[in-house]
Amino acid sequence: MKEIFHRTSIRKYEKKKVEGDKIERLLRAAMAAPSARNQQPWEFYVVTAGEQLKALSECSPYAEMLKEAPLGIVVCCQKGCRLPDYAQIDCSAAVENLLLEADFLGLGAVWLGIAPLEERMEAVGKVLGIPENLYVFSIIACGYPAEEKAQQDRYDETKVHYVE
Repeated sequence: MKEIFHRTSIRKYEKKKVEGDKIERLLRAAMAAPSARNQQPWEFYVVTAGEQLKALSECSPYAEMLKEAPLGIVVCCQKGCRLPDYAQIDCSAAVENLLLEADFLGLGAVWLGIAPLEERMEAVGKVLGIPENLYVFSIIACGYPAEEKAQQDRYDETKVHYVE
């Protein structure tokens, strides 16, 4: 799968709207992720309103690019899921699927960590009116890339241990 070796964090976007069918494909890819006991603890908030994107950009010192992004996807975890200790792992798998699909669709994206920092989680929750039964996990800034970046080769054989 070439997207694994092509995907990189893109933080600059063209002023071009991401089409609805592509947004749906991103969400379908995210929801196709594996989860502990198939609990699927995720919920997604699709943000295209410039005012909300600007407000979200102020929730984290690393979210500046949301001001210019045409799309933000806020990933939330259900507090009452069956296996809450695995919910963030499940949501991480969903985010990775979404990022790979974004690359496949010719989009650029970056994963912005929000959890476990309570002040960031609460700030995002206030901007979007996230209900009490959810907590904010992350934000994905997404759009048509206005920059090109080569992916680094991160393979490090010193981190591989064979048990035979």
